[in-house]
Amino acid sequence: MKKTTRLVSVGTVKMGGDSPVSIQSMTNTDTKDIEATSQQIKRLIGANCEVIRMALYDTECVGAFRELRKAFPDVPFVADIHFDYRIALGAIEAGVDKIRLNPGNIEEEWKIREVAMAAKAKGVPIRVGANSGSINKRFRNLERTPALVESALEQVRLLERHGFEDIVIAVKSSDVRETIEANRILSEKTDYPLHLGVTEAGPLRNSLIKTSAALGTLLLEGIGDTIRYSISGDPVEESMAARQLLLSLGLRKGIQLVSCPTCARTTINMEEYTSRVSEMIKGVEKPLTVAIMGCVVNGMGEGEHADLGIAGTKSGGVIFRNGEIVGKYDKEHLFEEFERLLKKLITDD
Repeated sequence: MKKTTRLVSVGTVKMGGDSPVSIQSMTNTDTKDIEATSQQIKRLIGANCEVIRMALYDTECVGAFRELRKAFPDVPFVADIHFDYRIALGAIEAGVDKIRLNPGNIEEEWKIREVAMAAKAKGVPIRVGANSGSINKRFRNLERTPALVESALEQVRLLERHGFEDIVIAVKSSDVRETIEANRILSEKTDYPLHLGVTEAGPLRNSLIKTSAALGTLLLEGIGDTIRYSISGDPVEESMAARQLLLSLGLRKGIQLVSCPTCARTTINMEEYTSRVSEMIKGVEKPLTVAIMGCVVNGMGEGEHADLGIAGTKSGGVIFRNGEIVGKYDKEHLFEEFERLLKKLITDD
């Protein structure tokens, strides 16, 4: 059961409370390149990304963000800000939905107070982010995991001291075990919503493995309110991976694709079939199970509970529904009929 945390609103997305775990990603285009960033935002929306973060690395980025806000008035945007409190103030004024801030890299406390007051006036939450690479030196006598937690909580207390409590917390490490343990500890110490992720997780395959291991463990323990995969590459992959993780854990509704790993008995082009079906079901929230099996040896058994399935035979293949064969087809017409039935299944009420 998901741990109950405080409710925080990020535009139209709710984090914490009994809200579903939300999906985040971050643009990697130059924020000042409004056209390129707009195109990437559109692709992220198409990949079911619910909250989009972008780096505002200087004051000129605020002007670009203002234009992006006008172009996408309903998209929950997070401004990622370091060092310069003026950028945070500008983003708040320009209509950002959330600020990602590490108060520890803004030296004067009065600047933090200014940001907290402006955010509170506009109802803009602040995400306090602490990474294993930015642990406060004062906690270096502690082990790394407790030090990571205490670094984050120190920044939270700083905001609380100025009357600000609309907070989301993230503690991230590139180490899977450290990420898990830090979030477990933090979950016991606070009821603020937690943003989960493994930082610097690497290229696609590395990140998928490391992030799924960490986030899957925590989410199954009821820890976590919003998630991001960190992938060195296309951020659309981050959103797709996050959605698939939530779907696999039963935290989201959608189409579960079951397919065999292939062997010498495989008689259909599994890679082509699974690729085409994956595109068809991307983003569909209807709770269905679709099975693609290379042969009939295990196909009917493994796909017994599928709403729609296909299994290869020497002459072509069979299509089945809920374990019952509904048709036999030659190779030329097999996938064509399967595709027709799948489209009908998706669109039927």
